[in-house]
Amino acid sequence: MRWENLTVESGGHGRAADAALFGADAVTTRTFDTPEFRGITFHEIRARSIINRVPGASRMPFEWTVNPYRGCTHACVYCFARKTHSYLDLDTGLGFDSQIVVKVNAPDLLRRQLASPRWHGEHIAMGTNVDCYQRAEGRYRLMPGILTALRDRANPFSILTKGTLILRDLDLLTQAAEVTDVGVSVSVGFTDTELWRTVEPGTPAPERRLDVVRTLGERGIGCGVLMAPVIPFLGDHPAQLRATVRAIARAGATSVTPLVLHLRPGAREWFMAWLGQHHPHLVRRYERLYAEGAYAPKWYQRRITRQVHELAAEYGIGPSHGGAARRIRPEETRPVASSAPSMTEPVQLSLI
Repeated sequence: MRWENLTVESGGHGRAADAALFGADAVTTRTFDTPEFRGITFHEIRARSIINRVPGASRMPFEWTVNPYRGCTHACVYCFARKTHSYLDLDTGLGFDSQIVVKVNAPDLLRRQLASPRWHGEHIAMGTNVDCYQRAEGRYRLMPGILTALRDRANPFSILTKGTLILRDLDLLTQAAEVTDVGVSVSVGFTDTELWRTVEPGTPAPERRLDVVRTLGERGIGCGVLMAPVIPFLGDHPAQLRATVRAIARAGATSVTPLVLHLRPGAREWFMAWLGQHHPHLVRRYERLYAEGAYAPKWYQRRITRQVHELAAEYGIGPSHGGAARRIRPEETRPVASSAPSMTEPVQLSLI
């Protein structure tokens, strides 16, 4: 595996993008013979940078990210981040699901970088590459240290997750929301149980994720739902959209943003292989729908967005303000937040 070739794409805080994030001598490989981790290999590394700049050409509505893991045991067949495993000479299919890179020094490194005079307190997004609350987090417990560092510096942040493990850190989230902007979104693209079991086999069930939305709301942390992905011909029937939006509304979500499935290289090949196995009659339809590239046509995206927003209005929730601050205290008592990139536009994001 070419660990030494994994470079800092952003160059950190103005550095040239020529220094490896970690060297081969810093990698420890482990396996754990427990049911929840059987068949999974963990590569523990000491990262050289943890705050990453999003490339300027990205559709992401934020500039900085923190990703304590690479690879994801959620094993979502459509995950766009699969391609990133090829940078390490790791397989983007089963390897992405079972070869997990763990940045074991992430909390300490983040604390140091937040304290640097070169850091100006910009918004940090988490869970935008792979899920920071995937199964591995239950063993490595990196997020409590990360959240503590962000809280102590009153640095605004947001989290996107499919994991119920975020509730373990509810007290830290509550404390952070008292001093800075905290945005939480849960990803629930559909509530169809059979679809979930085949396309998201390593994730908690959709109803359990909606329980997270409900619990966060009860603790005063409003939670939006990223309705992603809406999967063409499998999860986009009007009755399916209605059932999903209705469940999201009942969970008390503050917002909902629909995002249609997109298929980047790496994810496309894996998803199409899955489609050929489970729904071979749809292969040609997908080839036509995605003939122009990774994204479904604009007319299709607009149709889904319109349908979901109409349903959301019917059930009493508005269009998404994804990543917006979810505060506990009244507006007039809140501290002034540092400047952060806007995350309020309901655009077709490259998150899922």
